[in-house]
Amino acid sequence: MTAQPPNPDPDRTPDLEAGGGVSPGSTPPAAAQTSGGAEPQPSSRGRLTPTGVVTLVVVVVFFLLFLTTAVVLIMKIFGATG
Repeated sequence: MTAQPPNPDPDRTPDLEAGGGVSPGSTPPAAAQTSGGAEPQPSSRGRLTPTGVVTLVVVVVFFLLFLTTAVVLIMKIFGATG
């Protein structure tokens, strides 16, 4: 079984000009359409989603671990720890 080619046959396409374009006012064959939903999408109630809160907590914990490690290393360099 062979699949159909993704583009229409130029010989059987109406209103197709020699260069492959269409004449003014004609719609290209199989033209893609974009449309939005009929109803507006509801906005989120809060400023942060649960995923955003979890991400923020993970970033803060990582930053605090990094900061703690940096402080301990600096204290070791200057001999403040035993």
